[in-house]
Amino acid sequence: MAGAPRGKLLSFSAFQAACPAGCEYGYGGGLHSLREREFPRLRGITYLDHAGSALFPESLLKAFTDDLRNNVYGNPHSQNISSKLTYDTIEHVRYRILQHFHTTAEDYTIIFTSGCTAALKLVAEAFPWIPEGTKQPSSRFCYLTDSHTSVVGIRAITASMNVLSVPIKPKEILLSEENRLPAEEQNCTTPHLFSYPAQSNFSGTKYPLSWIQDIKSGKLRPIKIPGKWFVLLDAASYVSSSPLDLGVHQADFIPISFYKIFGFPTGLGALLVNNRIAPLLRKTYFGGGTAAAYLAGEDFYFPRKSIAERFEDGTVSFLDIIALKHGFDVLEKLTGGMEKIKQHTFALAHYTYTVLSALKYANGAPVVRIYSDTDFSNPDVQGPIINFNVLDENGEVIGFSEVDKMASLYNIHVRTGCFCNTGACQIHLGMSNEDIQRNLQAGHVCGDDIDLVDGRPTGSVRISFGYMSSFEDAQTFLKFIIATRLSKSDTEIPFQSSITKLMTESVPDDHPSFNNADKLSPIPHIWDRELRNNSSVTKTTVNWQTLEAESESIRAAVSETAVPTCRRGGKPITVTNIYLYPIKSCSAFEVTEWPVGNQGLLYDRNWMVVNQNGVCMTQKQEPRLCLVNPSIDLEQKIMVIQAEGMDPISVSLEENTGNEAVVCESKVCSHRVKTYDCGEGIAGWFSLFLGRPCRLIRQSSDMKNRSYQKNTKGLASATNISLSLVNEAQYLLINVASILQLKEHISARLEEPLEIDELIRRFRANIVIRAPESFEEEEWAEISIGALRFQVVGPCSRCQIICIDQQSGERNKEFLQSLSAARGRKTNFGIYLMNQPLRSSFPATLSVGSQVLPVLKENTEIQPPTSSEEKCSG
Repeated sequence: MAGAPRGKLLSFSAFQAACPAGCEYGYGGGLHSLREREFPRLRGITYLDHAGSALFPESLLKAFTDDLRNNVYGNPHSQNISSKLTYDTIEHVRYRILQHFHTTAEDYTIIFTSGCTAALKLVAEAFPWIPEGTKQPSSRFCYLTDSHTSVVGIRAITASMNVLSVPIKPKEILLSEENRLPAEEQNCTTPHLFSYPAQSNFSGTKYPLSWIQDIKSGKLRPIKIPGKWFVLLDAASYVSSSPLDLGVHQADFIPISFYKIFGFPTGLGALLVNNRIAPLLRKTYFGGGTAAAYLAGEDFYFPRKSIAERFEDGTVSFLDIIALKHGFDVLEKLTGGMEKIKQHTFALAHYTYTVLSALKYANGAPVVRIYSDTDFSNPDVQGPIINFNVLDENGEVIGFSEVDKMASLYNIHVRTGCFCNTGACQIHLGMSNEDIQRNLQAGHVCGDDIDLVDGRPTGSVRISFGYMSSFEDAQTFLKFIIATRLSKSDTEIPFQSSITKLMTESVPDDHPSFNNADKLSPIPHIWDRELRNNSSVTKTTVNWQTLEAESESIRAAVSETAVPTCRRGGKPITVTNIYLYPIKSCSAFEVTEWPVGNQGLLYDRNWMVVNQNGVCMTQKQEPRLCLVNPSIDLEQKIMVIQAEGMDPISVSLEENTGNEAVVCESKVCSHRVKTYDCGEGIAGWFSLFLGRPCRLIRQSSDMKNRSYQKNTKGLASATNISLSLVNEAQYLLINVASILQLKEHISARLEEPLEIDELIRRFRANIVIRAPESFEEEEWAEISIGALRFQVVGPCSRCQIICIDQQSGERNKEFLQSLSAARGRKTNFGIYLMNQPLRSSFPATLSVGSQVLPVLKENTEIQPPTSSEEKCSG
């Protein structure tokens, strides 16, 4: 082993030295100008999810739109001039696709579909299966366990046809030569189908294309059964960065999605069908354009002769198909072809893998665990995909959700989870079938952010390179890993002797440490001098009175089971601040007393700003929202909105449903939220201030029964708990003692003083309390405040919004990084509350100075919410 300063590993000269023989990077030096000209939108962004989708170049869109402007394309099923032009152009595109894959129309037919998944479904429905129970030997569907969900899903169709499916592990196929049949059984013609990916979308492993001929010839047999084998090659991941020669490797079915290659158009794929099997395919449903003749009154249908026309039900997406021609032309012009893309992307993956593998903590423990079947030495067996989990210095996995949040602070776009490939996930992460089922019972589903169950990972992190990826992308990613995992004292990184020749060029070493952070310890005292009022936050007192007798009755009822609040230091727990956020993601409105409605604090998050597409805007996309200051005047029944440099504008609190609009805002919930537009005047005000078209909308009262779906112990199941435009729950509570602990930690890392009121604003809570000990709120099951009773429904998992200074709109990555380090790799801070409705006709209020009476949980660990959303207060 040798050691070298980390800066040497991150230099371009080191990258060049590590570049494998025969792999050329950068298309002859034209990559920089290509990026500037074709992808200006990538400035400041490190996009590393090319296996998820390629990115389209600007010249592709220009060529396509110029084509549409200069030509009239009609429905290809008509016979007029414009329709004939469309038909001929589509046929030309078919030939262009065949040319790209080094084959001809004599051998393959192109069937356009809505994507790779639709192509796979077509194969499942049309393959000439022979079911169980007939006189002939029955068919089998075999698939590699390292396959996409859409491949595994074929077994549902085969099961409905009474055809058995058999999963094959990658190692088993290598032993399948032992499954050769005796001579008397080799003449059986029962059709079987074997599917495998040319490239694993999980790990980037490239499976041998030689398997195609070996299986079709009988040299390899997935299982020992008489019959004729056909091969389905899932090429969706492979063809995005590697050339595929169907003249040599003649699979029977090849499904692809074009957005994986070009980034545009989406929603268009194709199934390449070997003409030798095409006549055997069965068709049941027939749609427009597929019939040569049929009768409406009798069961008579005669299909078109062309395989493509027979299987392309209805009018194909002809304009998108025309875009493909420009996609192929532009890709060839920019890169010189798929072989050069293969070399370029592998050079980046090889280098990144080499450095990642070299990263070690001071104790010698690896920083990442890479899930791979290869050593990244050969582009013929490994694609430009790296799958890994980040580890701490003790070898424990840091959840992929936390890594994703940190990456977002650096504007690095990665993919996390199991990537629609449970089989590979199980193999590489060592998860049994029982583990998958237990994770489901624990609330984890595919695509959510529950990254650890019982300390074990439920998924991983994937980065992938594309044809426009650059060395700077790899360098930025590696700097991110180093900055967030290695301390300044780790001046050397041990690495294999194969890269000891990597040269100089140091990188700024000003990143703070993550790994040496101790967990926060309790602070027994809260200093009143730190609880100064924030002059930039509007503070209002509202004289709403609650019957004292009723309050006392509630306190008495809760106190029967409550743990004494003066148990530590003799200090009570009290409310110190109350905030509402009338406009989602805008500035806080501080009050000392405020009425409580059926959705939480009255008017809390009743409005939100949306872009021109009706999608909610938050501080993640537009930090300047925090500079918009709304305040509520209950007497005049208006909301006044102010911002520096803008004249104040007011919005009536009375609902006006004259201009209703329905929008779907996924960060609120998965349900549709009915809203109405607040008018052109306020839309112009926000558009002028934010410098982009946007509108202000308000939740309509007839949809305020958006119910809380989480099954929470203690909340009556018959109660329909209502939510406003919040993400998770009616209220968010934070503890000043916890804030002070975090303040000390962040101040030490920033090496500068930090005001507590700034931290309070960053965490955007509704209720701020003062408790004797930090983080004791995480042990509560429920609380009462005055006449109000609340159920604790889980911790708030923080996102990058806490990195935004709520007074200036400036970002600082340190806050989320410090929180993660301080809280033991998690970003939980604060707890969500839901109101236990009181059966009372008297209005309820929440007041500063009120005593908080908590009830401890039976289980001291609060489970996080099971939604896939990041739980930000917005």
